[in-house]
Amino acid sequence: MRKSRRILIVGGGSAGWISAAYLDAALNHDGLRLAEISLIESPDVPRIGVGEATIPNINHLLAVIGIDPYEFMRRTDATYKQSIRFVNWLDGKGEFYHHPFSRFRPTREPIDRSGELWLRSDRSIPFCETVSAQPVICELGLAPQMLGPWDFGPPLAFAYHMNAMKFADYLCEIATARGVTHYLDHVANVEMAENGDIAAVTTRSGRRLEADLFVDCTGFAALLIEKALGVKWVDCSRWLLCDRAVTMHVPYDVHFPGYVRPYTTATALSAGWVWEIPLQDRRSLGYVYSGSFQDDDDAEREVRRFEGPHAASLDCRIVPFKVGHREKAWVRNCIAAGLAGSFIEPLESTGLYLSALAPVLLAEHFPRNDDLAPLAFRFNRIMANRFYEILDFINLHYCLTRREDTEFWREVRRPERINGRLAAKLEFWRTKPPSPGDFEDPWFPGQPDTPLPSGGLPGDHRPPVDTGNLWSYTSYEALLYGMDFLAAECDEWYGRDRPAPRILRNVLERLRLAPWKLPPHHVWLQKVAGMAEYPTTTQKA
Repeated sequence: MRKSRRILIVGGGSAGWISAAYLDAALNHDGLRLAEISLIESPDVPRIGVGEATIPNINHLLAVIGIDPYEFMRRTDATYKQSIRFVNWLDGKGEFYHHPFSRFRPTREPIDRSGELWLRSDRSIPFCETVSAQPVICELGLAPQMLGPWDFGPPLAFAYHMNAMKFADYLCEIATARGVTHYLDHVANVEMAENGDIAAVTTRSGRRLEADLFVDCTGFAALLIEKALGVKWVDCSRWLLCDRAVTMHVPYDVHFPGYVRPYTTATALSAGWVWEIPLQDRRSLGYVYSGSFQDDDDAEREVRRFEGPHAASLDCRIVPFKVGHREKAWVRNCIAAGLAGSFIEPLESTGLYLSALAPVLLAEHFPRNDDLAPLAFRFNRIMANRFYEILDFINLHYCLTRREDTEFWREVRRPERINGRLAAKLEFWRTKPPSPGDFEDPWFPGQPDTPLPSGGLPGDHRPPVDTGNLWSYTSYEALLYGMDFLAAECDEWYGRDRPAPRILRNVLERLRLAPWKLPPHHVWLQKVAGMAEYPTTTQKA
């Protein structure tokens, strides 16, 4: 019988406890015990608590760990998320569009021509409202679940907003109850083996903790992957200029508008954008901005003005960050997860997804013998592909703007701020709009054949391609057409006198029934998830 491997996760928080709980559930099940898992976290490192938005992949994480969704919502103050609503990104004049999680295809038609038909229309109805009921369901403030048994057709896809610190605490409780060892101690030193592997970490209290595999969840400090192994950071800030955030919590006992939005809001401001994440007891805001175009004091003033007079006395916190990734996330016997491995601003709510990706892939590539190199080779390739797939999609939000009202928005429109992969996609889609075949082999004419930086490390350094299918043609349609892509081309192709858009019959039928079937989001949360009732204060203008 093969001996179980020792895994030491260094660092707690969301990344650490997701890694611990997921690896334990994936590797130690049905009588198997492939791993002995321990986690060490320092009592001296402060935790940064911000509201966290997710994408539907979170449901895989919960299912593998074996977490009941309703209990998860009660324990983490979670709310539902059906879409992201982007405000002021195109012209900065109050316009908005949704990127919903569910959409219909035309019935009894083998080819989805929804995008093409909308391009041939006068665009008087936003594209996503013609193929999905969720934008309007979101605007009505309705939950994606019924209070009774579901009888509303195909389920509505959803993710969650949550309190990330409570989620980490909940995962800690689950993991330790199942056998994960928890050390609350400060790492004082990292011991290296003669072959270049990490041998052990020693702690302030005198512990010496050995392992076969080390998972670095120490955030940007990167105690193992960078400070011990010397793996460098690849800076990607030339494509995403924001490098700071000012965060704020708005408790409902200070200001409750009378509803809980069932979506994330991303509103463009003067030097970046602000997220609004509704939880059961508060709204969490974070203004993501570029320190090169706005100082911290001005950023704080702007987010307070955005929120309204009741924000004058609320605490704010400045959080610096850097956009990029490690040259390799798995080097020798160390795997970087969370911020130790990569970071992209959370415009499409991919923060927890990236944190979970490392343990998910490690479980899939768990070593059966002592030869780690082939597994690290594939792990690093997939991680790089997924990072750049996300980078392209986030970059896309900026490069299609028409805003010229501030220096920041003028800068993000410059061609040199569009990465080469995305530029090739956009050029191709000006010839032919996006379609399913584009995502079978996402390599486009003119795409730069530039290898990934190696840092002298072995591995696969071919240029990255989109392989994760995080965003198919349907998501690209939502964003491109929400940002008025191909407006001039369609005038040339189809003329200016075009008919009104057609709304799919399934969408119309679902919208007809939605107010009768779906309760307001806050009502569902109060009746099912235990959300408290708050008196309504004056609504924000």
